[in-house]
Formats: sequence, C-alpha cells, structure tokens
Amino acid sequence: MDPQAPSGRRFSINERKITWPAHFNQTIPLALCNDHCPPGSRKKRKEGKPFCCYDCNTCPSRKFSNKRDMDDCLDCPEEQYPNKEKNTCIPKDLNFLSYNETLGITSTVLGLSFSVTTVVILGIFIKHQNTPIVKANNRNLTYLLLVSLFLCFLCSLLFIGQPQLLTCLLRQIAFGIIFSVAVSSVLAKTITVVLAFMATKPGSKMRKWVGQRFSYSLILCCSCIQASICILWLCTGPPFPNLDMHSLPEEIVVECNEGTGNMFYYILGYMGFLALISYVVAFFARKLPDSFNEAKFIAFSMLVFCSVWVTFVPTYLSTKGKYMVAVEIFSILASGIGILGSIFFPKCYIIILRPELNTKEHLKMKN
Repeated sequence: MDPQAPSGRRFSINERKITWPAHFNQTIPLALCNDHCPPGSRKKRKEGKPFCCYDCNTCPSRKFSNKRDMDDCLDCPEEQYPNKEKNTCIPKDLNFLSYNETLGITSTVLGLSFSVTTVVILGIFIKHQNTPIVKANNRNLTYLLLVSLFLCFLCSLLFIGQPQLLTCLLRQIAFGIIFSVAVSSVLAKTITVVLAFMATKPGSKMRKWVGQRFSYSLILCCSCIQASICILWLCTGPPFPNLDMHSLPEEIVVECNEGTGNMFYYILGYMGFLALISYVVAFFARKLPDSFNEAKFIAFSMLVFCSVWVTFVPTYLSTKGKYMVAVEIFSILASGIGILGSIFFPKCYIIILRPELNTKEHLKMKN
C-alpha cells in the first residue's frame, strides 16, 4: 500500500515476490470474470460489467486470431483462408474446370462423342448424296450445317483446363461465330423451304431467289454481323485470365474475365435473334405439303435451342467458378445436339433403316 501514490495506484501486487506453499496445487486465481479467450476467438466486452468481464466470440469468416485474449481478429491474406479453428491461415486451392476431375472428363467425353457422331452423320450424307432426301433443301447447306455443328462441339473443349490468354480470347469468340454460322445455316434452310414452295406456284417471281447464291449470301451476312460484334469486343475490352480471390471463401477462381461484360450478352442475344427468326419462319412453314417437310424439324430444333439458352442466362449468373464454365459447356452441347437430333436423326433413320421411303415419289406425296 502506498497512500502517497495517485488515485488508482495505491495498491499494487508484485507477483515475483509471492511465495506459494509447497503443497498448494490449485490454479493461481485470476482477477477476471471468466477464463482467457483461446486463439480463434476475440474478446467482446459485456455491457454493464467491469472491464475485465467479456465474452469470447469466434472470429468471423476470412479472419483469424493466433493469440489468446485478442481484442480483434486479423484478416487472412487474399491467397489464404482461415482453418476450422480460426487460429491460422492456410493456402487456397485453385478452382477451374480440369481435365483430371469427373466433371471435366465427362464434358470432354461428351464433346468428343458428339463430334464423332456429327462426322458419322456427315459421312452418311456424303455416301448417299445423290438420294432425294439428301438433295432436298439444298445439299451444300446441309454439309455446312454439319461442319459448323462439328466445330461447335469441339469449341466446348476450349472451356476445359486452366484459362490462358489465348483460350480466353478464343472461347467466346469461336463460340459466337461458329454458332452463328450454324444458326444462320438453319435460317437459310428454313427460308429455302418456304421459297421453294412459293416458287412452284404459276407465275411466281420467287424462282430467282431460290438458289445457292441467296443462301450463301444470307449466311455470310448473318455471320459477318456476329464477327463484327466479336471484333468490336476484342478492340474495346477483350477477355483476359483473372484470379478471383473473393467469390469462393476457400478457393481462388481462375477465370476468364469477360472484359467489356455486356459484349458477351450482345453475342448471345444476336444468336438468339437468329434462332427466333428461324423458329417463327419454320413454325409457319411446318404444314407445307410435303411428306418430309424439314420445316417442322427445324421449328422443333430452334425451340430446343432457344429454351436451352434462355435457361442458361439465370443459371450462369447464379453459379461461380468451374460450375459456371460447366453450365456454358452443357448449354453448347445441349443446343448443338438439339439441332443435330431434330434435323438429322429422322433423315438418318430413313436413309439407313427405311430406304424405300427415300424416293422422289414419296417426297412428293402430300401428308
């Protein structure tokens, strides 16, 4: 005791001079309302209680404490995250769709399988190129559509593996242009069906529009518009590889930053616009007199195509990391197989299993 000392300092304890009995086996008493807060927690003062009374709260997400009785938790570095005990930080894993995991292997197998299927169908059509069902509705357009679908399926492989600068530049650009060629080929086939029917009417002036020149001009025009959007994207804000440290708490998302973000949706919107026009034209042409009217199959394929990509947008925006990439791969494969199955599988069925229906007489019969 020191009566002359300032207020609050008159009583002091020198712990080094305290001598405890040899038989004393109890814990040294604490001048606290509670035990110490362990690492992984922080002190929170109890309202209305003395300063030595506090609660121990677990550190919040992305924070840790490695000492006891810490007043606040510390932030982990961006490339690390706290362990379960919140008393240290551990390195984050890289998150991207790898060829070595189940999802990546499945996507690769499906993409290659559909590519091989497309090549087989193309081979069937080339082998039977002089049959009426192959020659109907512009044979060369059919070949162009099959080649573009083949490239679409291969395009999905660009989305697998750790993103690099080249793959980031090619992913959406290749997807947009190749799919635009495919959809514009479908549109050209649809319009060919309508024009061919109108040209058969006596005195029709539509005959000059029925031919390969019009179809190729339409495909070239539609594809050039999409290519212009892609070039504008590359000039204003091209995609680039990026490390997203914050979207997932325990992983670093290795992604392709889309640069000028809206450009991807412009590409997608234009492609949807072409598909919608194809669907509308094919829908109204589906009842034209023909025992094998291709318009009804085109209408269904475009309905599948539009449904897939309308569903894609909210799903894509609600996922993160490799699952976002997997959603786009699934949409590419689903829309491609929708076109392939709806338009070409019925023809392959007739060519291979029902060759007696592959005649001019049958094609000219009315439903």
